[in-house]
Amino acid sequence: MSEKLPRPSGRARRLAGSASAVILLIGLSACQTSGPSDITGSLGDTAEATPAPADPRRDIATYHERVRANPKDTDAALKYARALRATGQRAQAVAVMEQAVLAQPSNKALLAGYGRALADNGNFQQAFDVLGRAHTPEDPDWRILSAQGAVLDQLDRHDEARQYYASALKIVPDDPSVLSNVGLSYLLSKDLPKAEETLRRARERAPDDMRVRTNLAVVVGLQGRQSEAETIMKADLPPEQGSANVAALKRLLARRDASRNDQDKIPVAASRRD
Repeated sequence: MSEKLPRPSGRARRLAGSASAVILLIGLSACQTSGPSDITGSLGDTAEATPAPADPRRDIATYHERVRANPKDTDAALKYARALRATGQRAQAVAVMEQAVLAQPSNKALLAGYGRALADNGNFQQAFDVLGRAHTPEDPDWRILSAQGAVLDQLDRHDEARQYYASALKIVPDDPSVLSNVGLSYLLSKDLPKAEETLRRARERAPDDMRVRTNLAVVVGLQGRQSEAETIMKADLPPEQGSANVAALKRLLARRDASRNDQDKIPVAASRRD
């Protein structure tokens, strides 16, 4: 699965980018109490083991100093890049990880972090290639397989993406983060009923995962069942947070309505998707 992929067409890039932007919009707006989501819930943070920073701006200063003192400090490089991404400095995160990988080109944790940063920055083909170096067929990492699938989805190669998700699920059957990725893959290919079915499976296994809940609400809302989508978004939450989530969902669906006549905007299936 490590072959080079052709560059996607301009329309494919616009379609994937538009859908990703939609997922990002809802993630950033709806999850403020638990921290912002990353680009497309489908990439996830599990491709790298570094936890989300509680105070990313403070971490930027802390880990910048550690990396400057020791360029081969793997933990510091990963946490520095993670904090940069958390504050929207994605290109800088790529630069940090690139330097770290140059210093330790065989370090698989750094390669995974570098691929993750590249994907966050929209460098999808390069991200796929780098992630392929972060593990081996003899010792596969299900998190990286899932991240590779997410990148392939961004390249509009959905059937291939699902092969990677299937490989990940052989290692961790019914893992909700992988199932969520699969659901988003179906969304991007405009198979909304299949996306909903898969995301409901993910939610059954992770009912408190806000990202999974958000993805499911998006898919339900895009099928015109806005009231049901709003119920999903606010279930079991404090009233203020539930209201904020519903408001974010309404903004998303309004954006869908505004772009309905543009085939390169949010993909929606007529009869049957950061």
